[in-house]
Amino acid sequence: MAAKQQGEADLAYWLMKSEPSVFSIDDLKRVRVEPWDGVRNYQVRNLFRDEFRKGDQAFFYHSSCAEPGIVGIMRIASEARPDPTQFDPESPYYDPRSDPENPRWLLVDVRYQRKLKRVITLQELKRHPELADMPLLRRGNRLSVMPVTPAQWEFILGLEKG
Repeated sequence: MAAKQQGEADLAYWLMKSEPSVFSIDDLKRVRVEPWDGVRNYQVRNLFRDEFRKGDQAFFYHSSCAEPGIVGIMRIASEARPDPTQFDPESPYYDPRSDPENPRWLLVDVRYQRKLKRVITLQELKRHPELADMPLLRRGNRLSVMPVTPAQWEFILGLEKG
């Protein structure tokens, strides 16, 4: 479970990855609120269902690109709900085994907060022992959504200043 913000016992911090060629921080800035759909990982589904709360904050992380890194901040704008793409045969995220009466996959809405003043790259994050326990930096971790502790959140925001 992600550590909770002081004074807001039911809120947490997250890091959420997206390939900028699919959906970028600029796309989110343009639309303001967007469903974070297409997640097809049971661990992430469980995080959405059990841990995510409206009001949580998340780093927007660009992955699978020339310069992977944290590019912005967003707020979780909804509680978890069924991802409609699982039922759409035209969607690349269609899951014929998912039952509308008992949906397999969930999503949350995210709301744009701001772009960072600069990209905090994966390489830069790796250089700081204070972040060694961060799931993003653990060898073999391929999850697209992961918890961030309040201490990690504050440390990373401090890096933004350069």
